[in-house]
Amino acid sequence: MSIKKIRTQYKRKREGKTNYKKRLKLLQSRTTRLVIRKSNKHIIAQLTNYYPDGDKVVVGVNSKELEKIGWKHSGKNTPAAYLTGLLLGKKALAAKVKEAILDLGLQTSIKKSKVYATLKGTSDMGLNIHMGEDIVPDQDRIEGKHIDSKTITKDFEAVKNKIMK
Repeated sequence: MSIKKIRTQYKRKREGKTNYKKRLKLLQSRTTRLVIRKSNKHIIAQLTNYYPDGDKVVVGVNSKELEKIGWKHSGKNTPAAYLTGLLLGKKALAAKVKEAILDLGLQTSIKKSKVYATLKGTSDMGLNIHMGEDIVPDQDRIEGKHIDSKTITKDFEAVKNKIMK
């Protein structure tokens, strides 16, 4: 009688939460990772480093923090994503992080999306991230001109100036 060995996959792979091939390539670069995630109401951006006992977040920002600076609009639109990236870039420079590599996880890469607006925000603040200019949303879209409300554009400039100080 022979015993058949069954090899089970990692739990996170079974549940579709982690792509280990992609993660391994990112970790082999030994660069700080810029992790951007979208929820139903907010954009979450973090700079993380790999350690054998688990990833450590160096700096983290949520678009909810924009409310403290004066943002009165949605936390999940393109202007909010860009401002979240700016805020993360400011905190990253304060933490002496100079470069990062984008980690999308299982998200589908879509040109000119909110994720790339956040990436542009961190890059504009001075964080060294390699990216092509063709993937970034247009400046009108980043400033919120595609949204009907004229107050968004005014508030965008005000919040941007506060972050840049």
